[in-house]
Amino acid sequence: LAALERQVFDFLGYQWAPILANFLHIIIVILGLFGTIQYRPRYIVVYAIWTAVWVTWNIFIICFYLEVGGLSKESELLTFNISRHQSWWSENGPGCVRKEASMSGIKGLDSHSYISVIGCALEYRYIEVMHSSFQILIALVGFVYACYVVSVFTEEEDSFDFIGGFDPFPLYHVNEKPTNLLFKQTYLLLSPAGLSGMEGMNE
Repeated sequence: LAALERQVFDFLGYQWAPILANFLHIIIVILGLFGTIQYRPRYIVVYAIWTAVWVTWNIFIICFYLEVGGLSKESELLTFNISRHQSWWSENGPGCVRKEASMSGIKGLDSHSYISVIGCALEYRYIEVMHSSFQILIALVGFVYACYVVSVFTEEEDSFDFIGGFDPFPLYHVNEKPTNLLFKQTYLLLSPAGLSGMEGMNE
């Protein structure tokens, strides 16, 4: 649900890189849930590995908006340099008021030009940092839970294998040699020599 909420606001802000990352995250979360329900440890391991990637991505987002290591929140990195859109929270954050003015020099156009945003109770970069921090917290909890579920499934498989549940060659299986001997004895009895011997015994 947290990933879906974040996806909605990233769509509103045309943040294409976060949109793709959120989409992959939602798919992997669904895969992990499916693996938990269907007892598929491999799917849960994939989710656990993805949580490490997801934490790394969110750390990058935090560094991006806090402008750590030469990164700039004003860059077009998250939009793949195809638009100048910023985070949706930059204009629609709590308490934010947009000031717009009509475009001059263009006749017959009723559009407006964005000028500035004032009165924000919290800067949009801190909102994005809070989102990423919350995602990191959830990912860490999910990683611990995934490791626990995988360990439980592994213990169950080991205990089931101990009693021969997954043994391709059961302890109590029928030997094929007696069957072959039985067919051989039947053949000898039905052969001419065998029949003559039986007649002699009857006499």
